[in-house]
Amino acid sequence: MSANELYVVTGVTGRTGSAAAKTLLDAGKRVRVVVRDEPKGEVWAALGADVAVADFSDFAALCKAFSGADGAYIVSPPQYSSEHLFSQAGAMARSIAKAAKLANLSRLVVLSSIGAEQPEGTGWIAMNRMLEESLSDTRLPVTFLRAAYFMENWAPLVKMAVRQRQLPSFLSPLNQEFPMIAAADIGRMAAEALCENWDGVRVIDLEGPARYSPNDIAEHLSLTLGEAISPCSIPESDWAQSIAGRGFSSAAICGFIEMTQGINTGHIAFDDLLSVERRQGTITLDVVMDTLAAG
Repeated sequence: MSANELYVVTGVTGRTGSAAAKTLLDAGKRVRVVVRDEPKGEVWAALGADVAVADFSDFAALCKAFSGADGAYIVSPPQYSSEHLFSQAGAMARSIAKAAKLANLSRLVVLSSIGAEQPEGTGWIAMNRMLEESLSDTRLPVTFLRAAYFMENWAPLVKMAVRQRQLPSFLSPLNQEFPMIAAADIGRMAAEALCENWDGVRVIDLEGPARYSPNDIAEHLSLTLGEAISPCSIPESDWAQSIAGRGFSSAAICGFIEMTQGINTGHIAFDDLLSVERRQGTITLDVVMDTLAAG
């Protein structure tokens, strides 16, 4: 592997993409970030990264962004406000795959999700499955990072807990320990994987240093805030209303409900019996919850 290799990082305005780009830059790697609007690239240019402006639906711009690069970290942004978010995700997946193949990238690391191996009953995660299928067809070396539930997904619920001294939870039962991971861990491990060599398609499951329940989160918030925080399950009948008004289309809301049902029933879960590589992050839940509570 050449020390002069160029790595493309997408999704740098989000948590995992920014963490991946920073990890690579801190390691002295050459990095090209991809942004949709040029001003969003200024902070990265100041850090020494090349900047490419492209949208995943713009095949020509994407080809230019990948041109001359050795590897890329792909984060395909869901279009949650669209009623056609699944068909749009499929179109973006095909565009990414076509551009990556034309650029002859030596390797791809792709953010996917726990449950992406399931053909149905996964809601939003079906978009990750589309991406996996399209990129597998390129026959390029590709690593799919099937990440656990993001710890940062708790942000709006933690804000409610701070105000109301009660932590609502979509995840249930409240004593069930779910695999979770911090976004910064995902980005760091994505950068590390991108610097590795492998052949064909590989899958790496990603989770945090331990598994956590909604009860664990409420207990930690109680200690942090100095007041009792009681966890409570949000009834399924209230799920749609609970996330309405956050910019989600009706199709996205339906996808969220199906995904959350799948997590709660165990349909969406890591299969501990499969011989899939598993990597654990180092950032604990309390670190993320303290940040969310302070924000």
